[in-house]
Amino acid sequence: MQNQNMSDIIEAYLKQVLGVHEQIEIRRSEMANQFNCVPSQINYVINTRFTVQQGYLVESKRGGGGYIRIIKVKLLDKVEMLDAMIQIIGEKISQKDAYSIIQKLYEDEVITKREATLMLSALEKNVLASSEKNENSLRAKILIAFVDNLRYE
Repeated sequence: MQNQNMSDIIEAYLKQVLGVHEQIEIRRSEMANQFNCVPSQINYVINTRFTVQQGYLVESKRGGGGYIRIIKVKLLDKVEMLDAMIQIIGEKISQKDAYSIIQKLYEDEVITKREATLMLSALEKNVLASSEKNENSLRAKILIAFVDNLRYE
């Protein structure tokens, strides 16, 4: 635990709770007090480690009775999950977001470690080197082709 930073600790705690419950509702200030950190640290963890690409929906309500609700998404079957991923990818995707999608496919055992490694290497910045606009569009097209092809045996 000593080698983990605060974000890792908060993430591990939330994922542990989500392992037992399908959703968690938290108050940012209470979580900050619990982990002896600033509330923006809680925001950072939620915004970077609980994204749609990683299989989570986040809802929030501001104000005195405000909360942040994190829901672990359960897709009905492989095809539905792949369709959802294609929608998320859209026309452009950053290398970081592409990596998150591939990691999710690997974690859900849709692809093997070797397939994930091959996909990641094909989507690297230095492989797609061109203007950033073209790079993200090209990355999206390639990733959609990979994901779409996973529908078939």
